[in-house]
Amino acid sequence: MFKYNITYIMKLKNNKWHFSFIAIALVFALSISCKKEDSKNNTNTNNPNVIAPPDATITDGEGNTYKTVVIGTQTWMAENLKVTKYRNGDSIGTTYPATKNTHSETSPKFQWAYNGVDNNAATYGRLYTWYTITDSRNVCPAGWHVPTDAEWTMLEYFLGGDSIAGGKLKEVGTAHWLSPNIGATNETGFTALPGGGRNYFGPFYYVGDYGGWWSTTEYDTTNAWCCTLSTNSTGISRGYDDKKAGFSVRCVKD
Repeated sequence: MFKYNITYIMKLKNNKWHFSFIAIALVFALSISCKKEDSKNNTNTNNPNVIAPPDATITDGEGNTYKTVVIGTQTWMAENLKVTKYRNGDSIGTTYPATKNTHSETSPKFQWAYNGVDNNAATYGRLYTWYTITDSRNVCPAGWHVPTDAEWTMLEYFLGGDSIAGGKLKEVGTAHWLSPNIGATNETGFTALPGGGRNYFGPFYYVGDYGGWWSTTEYDTTNAWCCTLSTNSTGISRGYDDKKAGFSVRCVKD
């Protein structure tokens, strides 16, 4: 099993952020599946017709409404989470400036609009630390939760395996994904968008090129599992990153 650490890539070159080199490294990492299985395990033996386009919505406590979609036995939000408050109404903190270094904090609970620009959240949702999305106050609406790694794996398996599932999840075209957006069909209605990410040292990166989504499952005491999609791949990659990093969230129905 190959695993990649996204934050490690972003710390190359003594934190001088040589983006041209980093972009190559990240594209290479995302082009390789982080969970390799035998081809027999990547075969979709479920009914491929059990995919329903978005036909229902869910509204969070702040009045944000999200399309939902049924894929196999799961019901997912078809948009990235946008909340700035937990389910009980408590505010989720952010940083000022948005690029503040949070590396020294023990268990930071923050949310950000990409680059600190709220208009970005309307399209791409917000980025959250792992400590935020696992807080007992909950970020998802009642009856919904942040998926586990196993639930992401179930989605991947239903869609035929890691090498092709990403294309079935990505929004078609280049309105939000940068070219080439390889293999995007969005036949599931999941409409995955490239919300980028946030390194715990502060910088935001790769909106348009890349989307990363948390699971609630720990990899170890420092890292947690996440799934990523890239404009350069039809696949979905399973990796891990530091819990202090910022990634998108999709909620799944209980």
